[in-house]
Amino acid sequence: MKITQIRAYPVSVPVPPDKSVTLGIGRSVKRDAVLVRVDTDDGRVGWGEAHHGRCPGAIARLIDTTMRELVLGMDAMDVSGVWARVYKMQIGSHGMGTAAALALSGLDLALWDLRCQAAGLPLYALLGGRNRPVKAYAGGISLGWQAPESLAEEARRYVEQGYRAVKLRVGDTVGRDIARVAAVRQALGDDIDILVDANTSYTLDDVRRVMPAYDELRVGWLEEPFPADDLALYRRAAGLGRTPLAAGENHYTRYEFDPLLASEAIGFAQPDLSKAGGITECLKIAAIAGARRIAIHPHTSATAINMATSIGFLCGIDNPGYFEADLTPYNPFRDDMTDQPPYVLDADGCVRALEGVGIGLRIDPAFIAAHPLIEGPCYV
Repeated sequence: MKITQIRAYPVSVPVPPDKSVTLGIGRSVKRDAVLVRVDTDDGRVGWGEAHHGRCPGAIARLIDTTMRELVLGMDAMDVSGVWARVYKMQIGSHGMGTAAALALSGLDLALWDLRCQAAGLPLYALLGGRNRPVKAYAGGISLGWQAPESLAEEARRYVEQGYRAVKLRVGDTVGRDIARVAAVRQALGDDIDILVDANTSYTLDDVRRVMPAYDELRVGWLEEPFPADDLALYRRAAGLGRTPLAAGENHYTRYEFDPLLASEAIGFAQPDLSKAGGITECLKIAAIAGARRIAIHPHTSATAINMATSIGFLCGIDNPGYFEADLTPYNPFRDDMTDQPPYVLDADGCVRALEGVGIGLRIDPAFIAAHPLIEGPCYV
């Protein structure tokens, strides 16, 4: 099954002002994604998603030119061989680094979709797992910086839908962050898990000041207080309170996850299948984390492809954690791009993998054609 064509589709949709969310990285003004299509000589088509890296045109161009030339004609079943070739030429030696990791992730997801098609199996089954319930928390680009009363009301709506955990966006000011978390805890009671995400916006002193409150409010984790490359700060912050740290959505490949996990600074690992190196690499990351008794809680990317694939992945590993359900107020890539929703929440606050072969979704080419790339940042 030879690879005969690789094509990237950068797509964008503007976010209506009344659907915009403000968080530590800015105010959302559009949604971006990069879809990756791989064709083979036997007529099969596989789809993957590369994270846009806030510059979707550049990621798509890298896939359409350099990456395409590197792997065209290779065996589509040889995911390890394709991964190793791209890593050697684009990540490990004089390449594009992070951009290449994002691009490779999308290519790898598409190849796994093809492998599942060849085997006639859903992803979880090809990985050796079963379709079991996966706990989900209300996340995505939601629950942002707003008045505590408004935030508590938004969180309450998600709990009424069945979610047993919510993730709040912090990283504003210490006082406003604590007030928001306190309002949500008061509104939801003690039985709902509250997680918080600082989007790399905290200083060490900020963590020192918020930790006593987060401990008292029984916060489940503090996600990404610092940039991914500042491991020293993670180590120092880990001892400032009982609330564990979480990180990983901006770490790439096992070579960045291994020192992070070895540092014992985090209690939860959050690789993104569309960023960290695809399924091939995230299986290795999950194994490293599993050896340290750390669960995998994948970060969810932009489209239904990543969401459905992430659930199948969680069903196929032995250390699954939460699935991040995307409650973004406006996301056509979740709602309109495919023939069915990527997940459905059950009464117990869990989701299950799709039963279709591969990613279990059909991509609508008309949707892709109708949403061309919009240049510029997606947060301002």
